[in-house]
This record gives sequence, structure tokens and C-alpha cells, in this order.
Amino acid sequence: MSKQLHLDEMRLFPAESNAREICKRLYSEVKGLPIISPHGHTDPSWFANNDNFENATSLLLTPDHYVLRMLYSQGISMQQLGIKSALGGNYEQDPRKVWRLFANNYHLFRGTPSRLWLDYVFAKVFGFTERLDASTADLYFDRINQQLSQDAFKPRALFERYNIEVISTTESPLDDLRHHQKILKSDWQGRVISAFRPDPVVDPDFEGFNANIDKLAQMTGEHCGDFDSYIKALLIRRAYFISTGVTASDHGHPSAATADLSPSECANLYLVVRSGHHSAEQAELFRAQMLTEMAKMSIKDGLIMQIHPGSFRNHNPNLFEHFGRDKGADIPMQIEFVNALKPLLDKYGNHPQLSIILFTLDETVYSRELAPLAGHYPAIKLGPSWWFHDSPEGMRRFRQQVTETAGFYNTVGFNDDTRAFLSIPARHDVARRMDCNFLSQLVAEHRLDEDEAFELAHDLSYGLAKKAYKL
Repeated sequence: MSKQLHLDEMRLFPAESNAREICKRLYSEVKGLPIISPHGHTDPSWFANNDNFENATSLLLTPDHYVLRMLYSQGISMQQLGIKSALGGNYEQDPRKVWRLFANNYHLFRGTPSRLWLDYVFAKVFGFTERLDASTADLYFDRINQQLSQDAFKPRALFERYNIEVISTTESPLDDLRHHQKILKSDWQGRVISAFRPDPVVDPDFEGFNANIDKLAQMTGEHCGDFDSYIKALLIRRAYFISTGVTASDHGHPSAATADLSPSECANLYLVVRSGHHSAEQAELFRAQMLTEMAKMSIKDGLIMQIHPGSFRNHNPNLFEHFGRDKGADIPMQIEFVNALKPLLDKYGNHPQLSIILFTLDETVYSRELAPLAGHYPAIKLGPSWWFHDSPEGMRRFRQQVTETAGFYNTVGFNDDTRAFLSIPARHDVARRMDCNFLSQLVAEHRLDEDEAFELAHDLSYGLAKKAYKL
């Protein structure tokens, strides 16, 4: 007999009764606010074409690297999960069998944020009252697929049902943004914008770096044979992105290193990395210089800079060779910001037109480096607890470690950073509950008045993200 799926309305609220009642009042004021999703990775073609999602497996399982990494860690291969190797070979092509495997191992997600998000989706979106396990696998698969075939579950309908005000996808400068253009030309009023992610053409270690710059040259009419032409090409692509409604750039460098080289040094370094005969140190220096160049561009064109270093990308080379990026093999690293950002901040950190949002996967720098930087430089704001720390305890630790030094208003609310479209309201709900939890404790301890907590709950749920990202 299947067990009940139950979402307690008091989940993630404080256990202590007084704080819990305060939290309940705060949450009731923000739970229905529109969703601002300024940093994410959903597929813009979903909203451009508005086709029905195919099935439960392709929507909820295979695009979600949070799910994949947990299953892989328990010895379940990517082929068993229906993912084809670039090098060929057999893989499971029956989505029902893949879903059954997932359901049989759903217990692996106990205590994880993925369990919170998925249970929310199952209960709130699809109306399940039975818990997912081996005995209910087919029930889930059939009911989800049946609902996905309806117009009410098409991407645009779900966008509206979720009360999403704006959602940002993420594309490289080499993307023609055809899907965003199609949305803009349609009669649909949903707001889907992109973010400018230049990693493929600014990181010499990115696969296909030289070919990517060749394509950049072809797209812009700039030859990119020297540094000045290359910079002009990037400015052209930024302007095109901005013309479609883009408000932010997004930089996924391995470190936060910045540099301030002379024009001749930039020119020489560019030729070295274009030759393909650069060292690891020269690749890092080029990335560092390009963050400073992007800051200069942002001052001129107004794009918000998002910098999120500290991930060892594709740590598992065998997995990357067979299955590519974003399969759960990215691992957090220790990172340093104070010295790394100094060249950029020395040059532009006091400029009123520069806005940088910093993210990290290294929690040890919250109170030591990030909060003091954001608590001083007008150009710096702190992004929310991100990726591996996008969780109830991660959110709590973030607020505990940065608030006393940076305050609330040097942070930018919440973003969901997800490819898993159906989990977006679940993730925002967790963030709103945890922020109300934190605020209720301050009120209960007489460190904050309740009317101030109500204002803050609204800002953390909605207002700060809207302002920080110019939305």
C-alpha cells in the first residue's frame, strides 16, 4: 500500500511557537507574490514554441543535474537513466523504465532540497496524494504524462499559473536568440529574457575556444585578429542582447581573479591564447583581464555583472567525455575574493554605473570576505546561497553569516538557477519560507520590529531582485 504524500503548511517554520506564529504571519504576506527569476537556465524554445512537454522523464529527470548526480553516486549509470553517450553504445530508450528506476530510488533524496522541490511539484502541480516509490511509479508516470498532454500544462500556461513576472534564460554570445525573438514577436505577454554568458569566447580553456571566436567574428563582421577587433565584436553582441531586453551578463569563471593590463599587454596576451600555445597561468590571466573588460563594458551599456566562481567544472573527465556538461560532476572549490577582485575594484569599484552581483560555492568566505566587500563597495551586491547551498540550511547559513556586516539591502533576494522549470515555484517557496523563518527569529528576539520584518519579507521575496536586475 502506498504511503501518503503530505506537504505540511508549517514546513520550514521555526519549532518554537512564538517565532512560528510570527513566521506564519510573514509568510502569508509573501507567498502569493509574483516570481522574479533573474538567473536561470530554462530552455527558451519551450516558451517560443509552446509545445507540450513530452513525458515525465524528459521533463523532470534527465535535465536535472541535482537528480542525476545523486543517482549516479549510487552506481546508476547515465545509460540506465536514458542518456546517450557521445561515443555510442547502448542506453535505455524507454522513458517508463527510466522513471521506474528513479521511483525505486527516490528514497535516496531524503533530507535533500531536491526532495522538497520534487514533492512540491508532485503535490501542487500534478495533485498527487500518494508518495512516489516503486509501487506508484506507473501511476505517477501515466498521470503526469496525461496532464502534460493538456493545454493547461503547456509552457506558457504553466508560466502564467506560476505567476512568473519575468524569467531569464542564459545564452552565449554565439546564440542568435531566435527563440527570444519569436517570443517578442508573438502575442503572448509573458516576459522571457536572456543573459549574456560570454564564457565560450573569453575562456581559453573552454572547448572550441578558437572556433568560437571565429564564429564570433563571422557573426559580427569584426575579424577578431587582434584584441581591439575582438573587443568590438563582444560589444556588438552585447548590444544585440540588450536590444532583446537583456539586463545582465553572467560569468562562470573558475576563480574571481581580475587584472588590469596595459593595452600592449592585452594585445600580446590575446595573440598567445589565440595561438593555442598558452600556459594555464596565461589562460587565467586572460580570464582575469576579461572580467575587468566586461566591467568597463557594463559601465557603458548598463548590464549587471554576475560573477560566480568556485566550481571545478566537469571534475569527472570520463563522464564529460561521454555525456558532456551539466551531468552533476561540477564540484565546489575554495575561492578567494579580496585580493582577486582588487585590480577590477581599484579601477572601477567606485563607479556609480557599475553593479556586480557575487556568488560563491565556498561558504567560508561569507563573513570573512563577501559581506565586508558588499558592506563597503557600492558596486557590489551578494547573490543568494547558490547551487549546492540552495537549500534550507544553506539559506540559513547565508543569512546568519552576511547580515550583520552587509545587511539585507546589499543582497539581491533569491534566484532559482535551474533548468527544471516545474521546480521554480517550489524553490521560491523554500526561499520565502526560510527568509520568513530568519526574520521571525529576529522579531522574537526583539532585534527587529514586526513591521520592519514585513517590509523585509516583501523585499527579499520580490523587491530586491527586481531592483538589482533592473526588471
